Amino acid sequence: MISPVIPEDSRFESDPDEVLGDNHGLPAGWEVVPPDPADRFTVARLTHLLRAHERQGRGWAGSGVDDVLVEVSEHGLRTRENVVVRDPEGEIRAWGSVHDRSVGRMLFVHIVERGLDDDVAARCSDVLVEWAVGQAQAVGAARGLETQQIDTGAFQDDERQHAWLAGAGFERVRTWWQMTRPVTPEEAALAESPDHWEKDGVVFRLVRRSGSGLPDEDDLREVHEVLEGAFVDHFNSSEETFEEFLHRLREDPGHRWDHWWLAELTDGDAPQPVGALIGTVSESSSGPDGSYVSYLGVLEAARGRGVAKGLLATIISDAATRGRDRVGLEVDADSPTGAAGLYTSMGWTTKYVTESWHRDVRVSPA
Repeated sequence: MISPVIPEDSRFESDPDEVLGDNHGLPAGWEVVPPDPADRFTVARLTHLLRAHERQGRGWAGSGVDDVLVEVSEHGLRTRENVVVRDPEGEIRAWGSVHDRSVGRMLFVHIVERGLDDDVAARCSDVLVEWAVGQAQAVGAARGLETQQIDTGAFQDDERQHAWLAGAGFERVRTWWQMTRPVTPEEAALAESPDHWEKDGVVFRLVRRSGSGLPDEDDLREVHEVLEGAFVDHFNSSEETFEEFLHRLREDPGHRWDHWWLAELTDGDAPQPVGALIGTVSESSSGPDGSYVSYLGVLEAARGRGVAKGLLATIISDAATRGRDRVGLEVDADSPTGAAGLYTSMGWTTKYVTESWHRDVRVSPA
C-alpha cells in the first residue's frame, strides 16, 4: 500500500492579512484569523455554525465534529486553508474554508451566523469571498494556471446565500438531487455475496486486501482509472492524480476500505475493469447507520451491460447485511446520461436539492 503524496507545502496563503490587507471593512474590534483546530471550543463553535447553516438551508442538520475536523485539522492543511471572523468578544461569527480539490478547481465553504444584523452578516460574507478570491489566485499561480475556478454550493431554498453569491459574481451552474433509498433486511439477497458475485458475464467484487489487511494498490489504481475514464466528459470534471484522489477519499469520516468495489467483464482473455463504486458509512446517533454512494462510474464501452445496476445492488445488499436502513447518493439533475432514471427505478427518491455556483478568477502573474 502506497503512502499518498500531496504537496510538501500548501499552495494557499496562510496569513489572512496578506490576502485581505488591513482594511477588511468589518466593525471596529472584529478580526479575521485562522481557527485553532486544537481548541475544542473552536471546533464546537464551527460545528454549531455548520449545523445551524444546514437547518436554515434544508430544514435539518446532518454534520458533526468529524466533518468540521476534515476541513480544519492539521492533517489536511497542505490542501486546505481556513479563516474565521471573530467579534470583539472573540466569538466566531463566520467561517470560510477552501480546498485545493484538483487542477483548476478550488472548493469554497462559506458560512455566516444566522441572526446577525443584515449589514454585518453581508460584510462577513464579502470578506470571506474576498479571501477566497485571493486564495484562488494563490493556488492558481502555484499550479501555473491563468484562470482558477471557485466552486461553492448552496441549498436550493437558501435565498440569503443565493443573493450573496450572485452579488459576488458567482453563477448558478448546476442542480443536484440528494437522493435516498430505504433498505430492508431481505435485500441482502440482491447479491449472492456483496464481497464477490457474478451476473451476465460481469463480476462484482471488493478490492483485494493483502495479508496486512490493507487494500491492493493495483486494485486501487484500477478504481481510480475507471472513475477518471467514466467522468472525463461529465460536468466540471478535472484531472486528479492517483495520490490526490486517495488522500482525499481517506479524509472522509465515513471512509472504509471494505466499501470499495470493482466490476469486471469476464468474457475476454482476462478480467477487464469497467466499473467502480466507492461507498462510505453515514453514521447516525439516533438509529441505524446508512451507506452512501460517494462515486459510481462505468466506462462508456461497458454501458448497457447492467454494470451500474449491479454495483448499486451490491451496496444495497451490503447495507442490508450490515443492518443498515438506507443508501444515499447524489445525482446531477441536468446530466444527459439518464442516471437519475436508473436510481428512481431502483427506489431512490429526492430528499433535498443543492446547487453548484462557480466563479472564474483571473490569476495574477507570479
